[in-house]
Amino acid sequence: MKITKVRTHILEAKLSQPFAYSRAWYDTRTAMLVEIETDDGLTGWGECYGPARMTAAVVQSIAPWLIGEDPLRTDVLWQMVYARLRDHGQKGVVIQGLSGIDIALWDIKGKHFGVPAHQLLGGAARKEIAAYATGLYRRKSGDPLKYLPEEAAGYAAEGFRAVKLKVGFGIAEDAAVTRAVREAIGPDVALMVDANHAYDAVAAIRLGRMIERYDIGWFEEPVPPEDVAGYRAVRSALTIPIAGGECEFTRFGFRDLFASHALDIAQPDTCAAGGLSECKKIADMSEAFGIRYNPHVWGTGIAIAASLQLLAVLPSHTPISLAPIEPMLEFDRTEHPIRQAILKEPIEHEKGFVRVPDRPGLGIEIDREALARFAVQ
Repeated sequence: MKITKVRTHILEAKLSQPFAYSRAWYDTRTAMLVEIETDDGLTGWGECYGPARMTAAVVQSIAPWLIGEDPLRTDVLWQMVYARLRDHGQKGVVIQGLSGIDIALWDIKGKHFGVPAHQLLGGAARKEIAAYATGLYRRKSGDPLKYLPEEAAGYAAEGFRAVKLKVGFGIAEDAAVTRAVREAIGPDVALMVDANHAYDAVAAIRLGRMIERYDIGWFEEPVPPEDVAGYRAVRSALTIPIAGGECEFTRFGFRDLFASHALDIAQPDTCAAGGLSECKKIADMSEAFGIRYNPHVWGTGIAIAASLQLLAVLPSHTPISLAPIEPMLEFDRTEHPIRQAILKEPIEHEKGFVRVPDRPGLGIEIDREALARFAVQ
């Protein structure tokens, strides 16, 4: 079996209303999908996290190196691409492009052997994953002290046992909103906060101390990803677990992050940190360091499916016990017209749990009419 074609699909959709996290407003959702064809008729799909046009350029530049290669040699092809671009792209969009390619190759591999990717990654430890609702962004109008608690209570009513709140809008406002959301969801639903690295260590520590009383599951990206010393300072000052890593890449980047003891919870994005091949290696290393692993997920159904295949094989956070703490799926609940539309069978939750697709490869089928509808010309 040989690779015959590598295609990129840049997709875009306008939102009905914009929403904001701590550093920017969104009025559009985009996606960049990778399609790899083989000479025996199998097609694999992947997705790249990051700026769509830039990752598309990366994949298109790599594509000639893949033509004629055996798609089953996922590690060999990963190493070949990484070695050729090592001088120019150890992190960032190059690795994001490589991630989408690698996921598509795993989709092909699973289809070739007639099994879901998780079986080839080592076998599923679980068939369904507890999901936490990512949402609770800011809107152009309304009072966040009213609409955010209402939104959070809605997720709890749907069955989610955990929600994540966006912070980074000023310490006083963040503390007030965190309190309001906690009161709305009650004590039995986990609450995490995510600053998207909007603060320095001084501000993050101050906020953390103000919200510790609200039983925060983790404080995500409290400081910029380059500020590893800041991560260590925040971690040492708070009892809240510290999470991060969506802006880190490959086992080499995470090796240094883990060795610095900067994190309690690692959050590589499967579509950014190196694909399934690399994220399984990062997960193994995370276990060796005693650091929990909950992947960052922000994309279409392809990103969700790839993350589920990985989550199926991850070990429990805690050593073998009668009450293990399991990794969770980040389940984006914000508006994304492309997310489920490109799948012939959408990936949905049932009372806060999402089943791992068990068909070959990623376990999904792409709707090409939807691709055409959202395609950027």
